Amino acid sequence: MSDWTFFSNYGHVLVCLARNNEVRLRDVAVEVGITERAVQKIVRDMQDAGFLTINKQGRRNRYRINRRKSLRHGLESHCNVGKLLTLLTKTEKESQLTESPIAQKFRRAAPVVVGTEPDEIATRYPSAAEKAADKSSDKKSDSKKEPIDTRQQGNLF
Repeated sequence: MSDWTFFSNYGHVLVCLARNNEVRLRDVAVEVGITERAVQKIVRDMQDAGFLTINKQGRRNRYRINRRKSLRHGLESHCNVGKLLTLLTKTEKESQLTESPIAQKFRRAAPVVVGTEPDEIATRYPSAAEKAADKSSDKKSDSKKEPIDTRQQGNLF
C-alpha cells in the first residue's frame, strides 16, 4: 500500500499555518514530514503568489493568510483558500455544531463490544431501543448488563 494523501505538501503547510500563525517553520516541517528547507521554499512560493504575508514580530514571524485568494487549479478555482481552511481546521466539536440535523440523525452509533473471550468478542451497533434501555438502566446502576449473544446472527459474506 502506497503512502499518498489527497493534499500536497503545500496544502499541509497552509493548514499548519492556519492553525497557528506564529508556528516555527521547524515545527511545521516536523508535522508535515518534510525538511525545514522545503517548508521555507513552500512559504516563499506562497508569499510570492500572494497567498501569505509575513510580518516580523521580535524574533518570530507571524503568517497572515489571504483567505480571499482563489485556489490555483482550474478544477478548484471557484473556491477560495478561506473555504478550504474553514473545512480543514474545524475541530470535531465545531463540525458537529454545524452539521445538519439530518446528518446528525443518521450518524452511526458507536460500536459495542460483546463478550470477553477472544472467540466471543463481536462488534455490533446498538439499536435505538437498546440505547433507550441503556439510558434507563444507567439510573439503575445496581443491575448488571448481560452480554448479547451475536453468534447466531450470521455473516454478511
